[in-house]
Amino acid sequence: MNAIHVISLALLSVLAANAQVIMPGRCPKPAVQENFDAARYLGTWYDIQRLPHTFQKGECSTATYSLKSPGVVGVLNRELLADGTINSISGSAVAKDPSQPAKLSVSFFEFAPSAPYWVLSTDYDNYSLVYSCTDLGVLHVEFAWIMSRQPTMPEETLEELRGTLSSIGVRVDKLLSSNQDSVYCSPMHQ
Repeated sequence: MNAIHVISLALLSVLAANAQVIMPGRCPKPAVQENFDAARYLGTWYDIQRLPHTFQKGECSTATYSLKSPGVVGVLNRELLADGTINSISGSAVAKDPSQPAKLSVSFFEFAPSAPYWVLSTDYDNYSLVYSCTDLGVLHVEFAWIMSRQPTMPEETLEELRGTLSSIGVRVDKLLSSNQDSVYCSPMHQ
């Protein structure tokens, strides 16, 4: 067994223990939103469904995007934890290639590597479908978010977006629904 396989299996063990979605092979290269307009994407989005991952453990999750400077989008992710506290993290997103503005790279820590944040589809006013994937040798780890401008989403829109994810090989059976109940989430709005 070569070193790549050993490292990949070690990473798989660690990530699997943390409920990440790990798949064999390299990351797919799905089509992204054509003519993506970051200015129209700014504002708050509610997490409706997502693939599980270690860095998002609460409910009532939102992502708020703002313009930090030309070409740099500010990111503020917030969630309500089980103990009633609000957890938040701020970061920045940039399109490394201006000819592909829907392929953003997001970072939350100064010296940590950035991660892909690809907007696969959005109508800017109602829904957004975001995909991220990182190659780990012979495996890849996937992240996906289905988001809405409102705390709910019509079932037909949700199914259409799940179909898009499924078409690129994402395990939609692993998607988790976020609790966006107005009473439960009220601490997020105080």
